[in-house]
Amino acid sequence: MMRIDALHILMENIDRIAKLFSSCKEKQRPAFVGYVCACDPNFDTSLAICLKLIEQGVDLLELGVPFSDPLADGLTNQLAAQRALEAGCQQDDVFRLVEEIRKFSEVPIVFYTYYNLIFSQGIEAYVNRSVSAGVDGFLTLDLPPEEASELVSCCRDKGIKNIFIVAPTTPESRIPQIMESVSGFVYYVSRAGVTGERKDIAQDLGDRVSIIKKYTELPVVVGFGISSPDHVREVGEVSDGVVVGSALVNCISENLGDPELMIEKIGARAKDLSSGLLTM
Repeated sequence: MMRIDALHILMENIDRIAKLFSSCKEKQRPAFVGYVCACDPNFDTSLAICLKLIEQGVDLLELGVPFSDPLADGLTNQLAAQRALEAGCQQDDVFRLVEEIRKFSEVPIVFYTYYNLIFSQGIEAYVNRSVSAGVDGFLTLDLPPEEASELVSCCRDKGIKNIFIVAPTTPESRIPQIMESVSGFVYYVSRAGVTGERKDIAQDLGDRVSIIKKYTELPVVVGFGISSPDHVREVGEVSDGVVVGSALVNCISENLGDPELMIEKIGARAKDLSSGLLTM
């Protein structure tokens, strides 16, 4: 992968997320979002995995920040976080990982994280470090928008986007309130519960996305449970972006003894899943 000039990637006020969704709209296709946990199974292999995913067509990288109590995650992603922590991953390693990716790519990067990891380091300090590294947004899973004013304000001043979740159980009456704090894009969880592969997609998905779009002009991205090219196609037909996580992370857990094969497999899986966008 070609190295990008450092001066170019440090340009101020680049809204990579808006640029991505504008480009996808022009191409009349949804964005393909790939999730992996940072430093799983270790720093160097994780970097190679991230670059391979970008090479194979991931438009936006959702980077899980390892946490000891990942409440929103299913077993696959819990084990990924555990492997990263056991490999010695610290928060600064996650920032370093982003900095290394930024030497090669301007693909938007969003932290999939928990509020304690931000709060414990000081909100402003954490946001400043994120900006410096090249992070584009936070998806803070355990922080309700009603309690996020300090983080949202700080991020808004620094150009970091705050992505909040709308769930199948979210009453329509609450959606406008959530939209007041959202920037970048809206993350709709296709099914109640935790992350993990599923056999099918919720039948009312299109209706739920349409309801959200009544209250925002931001892109609506759908995740949780998407694990096949058919799922990608089906979700992509009614949304602005498709998130695939566990289906990629499983390629790591299934090939821990062979890092080269692991990287090859996850790249092939990403390419296969993104093929669903070509059949729309």
